[in-house]
Amino acid sequence: MLACCLGAVQVIGVQVRLTDAAASAARSLARGDSAVRAAGLVHQTVAGASLAPERRGEFVCARVVTRAPGIFAGLTLEAQSCALAGGQ
Repeated sequence: MLACCLGAVQVIGVQVRLTDAAASAARSLARGDSAVRAAGLVHQTVAGASLAPERRGEFVCARVVTRAPGIFAGLTLEAQSCALAGGQ
């Protein structure tokens, strides 16, 4: 039971970092940075996560995906964020 609780806390922590990474990547892409630079920001926040940039009209979106840690390794975690293209 304790292992499940601690594992759940780990998953929540990774999800929070994933959300931060998606927001940072979306802002970076919206400023005109390359996808490689945005992916670097993602990897600094969540090692092993992948970035999928996407353009939606005036917005640039970043979808970040990784595997959950520990006993929840079968789960896929993801977060998405968008920013206005050309924003400062």
